[in-house]
This record gives sequence, structure tokens and C-alpha cells, in this order.
Amino acid sequence: MKVWFKYLIASLLGIACAFILPVNNPSVSGAVNFVTELVVRFGRYMIVPVLFFTVIISFNRLRENRLLIKTGIWTGSVIVASSFILTLVGLISILIVKLPRIPITGENDTGSAVLGIADLFRAILPYSAFETLNNGTFLIASYAFAVLIGIETCVDQVAFRPVTTLVDSLSKLMYSISVIFTEFLAYGMIAILCFWTVKFRAVITSGVFTPMIIMLLVDFILVAGLIYPLVVRYLCNDPHPYRILYASISSVLTAFFSGDSNLVLQLNMRHGKESLGIRRRINGVVHPLFTVFARGGSALVTTVGFIMIWRSYSSLNIPFKDILWITFTSFGISFLLGGFPAGGAFISLTVLCTLYSRSFETGFLLLQPAAPIICSFATAFDAVTAMYGSYIVAVKAKLIEHHGIKHFI
Repeated sequence: MKVWFKYLIASLLGIACAFILPVNNPSVSGAVNFVTELVVRFGRYMIVPVLFFTVIISFNRLRENRLLIKTGIWTGSVIVASSFILTLVGLISILIVKLPRIPITGENDTGSAVLGIADLFRAILPYSAFETLNNGTFLIASYAFAVLIGIETCVDQVAFRPVTTLVDSLSKLMYSISVIFTEFLAYGMIAILCFWTVKFRAVITSGVFTPMIIMLLVDFILVAGLIYPLVVRYLCNDPHPYRILYASISSVLTAFFSGDSNLVLQLNMRHGKESLGIRRRINGVVHPLFTVFARGGSALVTTVGFIMIWRSYSSLNIPFKDILWITFTSFGISFLLGGFPAGGAFISLTVLCTLYSRSFETGFLLLQPAAPIICSFATAFDAVTAMYGSYIVAVKAKLIEHHGIKHFI
């Protein structure tokens, strides 16, 4: 059975459970929350081991084959370009479509979020490099340590050959274990969907956020089904770009319903390797970078959300200079969300409201009831971006073995 089909069936069962189980009962609700937390922990369990050993051997091979700079340039370019495209899509859609105002509530500020940039730098450079392996949230910490080892092993290939041989074996071992985890994660989607459906039902029942949800859904279809395939079609000269979208189904399902970008990483790496044929040295280097930095989905929903907040408070048109500020600030904040694999989109919106000031500091409270849905869409955008983006980098680096669609997992 195809992996995506397992995830789809589990998703449908999870939705059914939300309607069958007495989730209003505190004991049942608590049990669902507990199981969902265990599933998320299970899904993240193998991320750092897989990432660490794979990045070491990937950087070693890329440097040895003189592809490190080329891969880095293409990866950085795709990350920046995709984030900018998503920000523009969000801006254009919300400027064209006049969504209904959100009713003003009398809620008080419950505390503004902060990006904690200084803490991110501390995570990258702790007092001991081994501490980076304990950080399962901000993945760039262990990634940086692995890069250092991977590059250094190229200095003397003969002396460090035992190290690279061991790391190569460990990378394959950890990947094999992670495959087992992704198979069992499909069953965990039942709990995740049950938990998500309960929250979604509460949001959709009010009807206040339904127009926004519909617009974000249309934006996702436009991006995943038109813009990205066109980019791949002409940039990679690929006549069948929708193969990538097909390979992304289970990743998008997991991303949307969990709202956790780290949880999707192993699925993206697996589908990239086994479905799209992306070589390990690209797969291991590119996907973690997309997970941490390619958060254009957060920029899109932040732009949409803030302009909705503006229109809810004021009937005046937004000045053009403010539109530019909102766009580029949302775009910039998206690169600083690596420490927030879950909930980053709403944190971005909170920070934007705080930075804009002018009595908008607590404006994010208008969208707080819809925060889980906002974060769901943002993570789905980011998951499909990672799949399309990694494919582009692999094609440009000529490190891909194309598989027929019947061989996709």
C-alpha cells in the first residue's frame, strides 16, 4: 500500500473519531491530547540522529565532488525566491479579495511573543558542541556541528576514511530506522486528526474565519498546483512536474494537520529519495535547510492576517508604504522562525503587530481563535515548498535518478 494512502486513511479515521468519541468529556479530551503529544514526540524521535549523520556524509561527498558551492547557491536562491513568491501571493490575494471584517473583541493582551534571536545564536554555539545533539527543536544547531565534521573529514581523506565509513553506515542505519518510524506515524495520524478536527470544528462553527480559510485554500491550490509546477516545468525542463505534487501528498497531509514543520522532515527526505530519486547527499543537506529557513508559508499567512486585522480596525485604505513595510517585514521574519517548528506563523503575526505598533500591538488577538488553522496552512505551504525546492536543487546539481510514478512509495 502506498504511503500516502495509509496517511489518507488514517486521516479519515481520525476525523471520524472526532465525531464518534465524546471529546467534550474532560477525561476523553485529556486522553486525546496526551496521545497526540506522544505521536508528535514519536514523529520527532529520529530526526536529529538521521540529520546529524546524513549531513556529515553529505557535506563530505559534496565537497569531494566540488558541488558544495553550487548546491549552496541553488538552495539559498530557491529558499529566498520561494519565500518571496509566497509573500506576494498572500499580499495580492488579500488586496484583491475584500474579506469580511472580524468582529472586535474586548480581549486583553495575554503577552506578546518574541523571536528570541539571541537564544537561537546561543543554541548554535553552546558551551559544548555535543549539546547541539540535545536540541530537537532548532535543527540548525546539530546541522552546523555536522557541517563542521563533514567538511573537516575532506582535509585528509586517508586519515579520516574510518570516520567517513562509520558515519556512512550510521547514516544508512538511522535512515532505515526512520523509515519504520514514518510507517508507524501513519497510525498516529488518527490521534492528530482527532485532535485537529475538534479545534477546527470550533473555528468553523462561528463562521467568522470561513472566508479566510477558503482564500488560503485557494492560494494553496494556486501555488502547489500552478505556480510551482510552472517553475519546475521551465526551470528544470521537466514535462511532468505534477509527479512532485503526487510525491508530496503524505507530507502535506502531515504538515497541515500537525502544524509541525519538524514532524514532516523525515517524510520529505524519504519521499525525496525513494519517490523522486534525489541522491542522499542532496537530500540530507537541502531538506533540513528548507525546514528551518523556507518558511514562506508563514510570511503568506502573516501578510494576509495583518491586513485582515487592519481592515477590521479601520475603514481607511492602507498606505502604499505601509503595504511595502508589511510585505518585507513578514518576508524577513519568516527566516527567523527556525526555533518555532510549530506555531511559527502565529508568532510571526504577533511580532509583526508589535513592531507595527500604532495601537495594533494586540491586534493578533482577533485571529487567536483561528491560530491552529493559520499555522496548518503555513506548514502545508512550507512542506510542498521543500519538496519542489529540493527537486530543483537536485536537478541543477545533477544528483537525481528519475523514477517512474509507479515506483513511488
